[in-house]
Amino acid sequence: MNREVIVSSGKIARELSEAEVKEIEHELTLYPDKKAVGLEALKIVQRHNGWVSDESMLAISKYLDIALSELEGVATFFNLIYRRPVGKNVILFCDSVSCWIMGCEKIRKEINDHLGIDYGETTEDGEYTLIPVPCLGDCDKAPVMLVGEKMHRNLTADSIKSLSSSGKAQNKSGE
Repeated sequence: MNREVIVSSGKIARELSEAEVKEIEHELTLYPDKKAVGLEALKIVQRHNGWVSDESMLAISKYLDIALSELEGVATFFNLIYRRPVGKNVILFCDSVSCWIMGCEKIRKEINDHLGIDYGETTEDGEYTLIPVPCLGDCDKAPVMLVGEKMHRNLTADSIKSLSSSGKAQNKSGE
């Protein structure tokens, strides 16, 4: 595998791990061409590393023989591909119209005050990263947020205060 420097960043492609390659190879059997595997490869690398670095982007680009610009376009289009390090628990905070009407701005301020972070930031202990999303599809229980894989509904100031370093949060209804 060739190692090239990205001119704009001076980064060098890293070697994909054996596990990453094995998973990407499996995905290659499920899709008609290598370009179609780009998103899956990004998700695989992120699952193994927590995020997708420039070096990882180069490695995937080289491995799948996809132009780096095309792969970057995929990575930046999907807001769940993280291009910089994130906390152990990513908080996807819905700021849609429904959540806004139901007071999500007040809840966001509670998160800011409780965790000391705003959108795009990670707590000093590396536990939480707060990311806004346009909709989580649970409008009848607004405001909502997704912490890891767990949806938290009908958020209140008290439910935000229950965020703990264990990575768990509860809302008033225990959902």
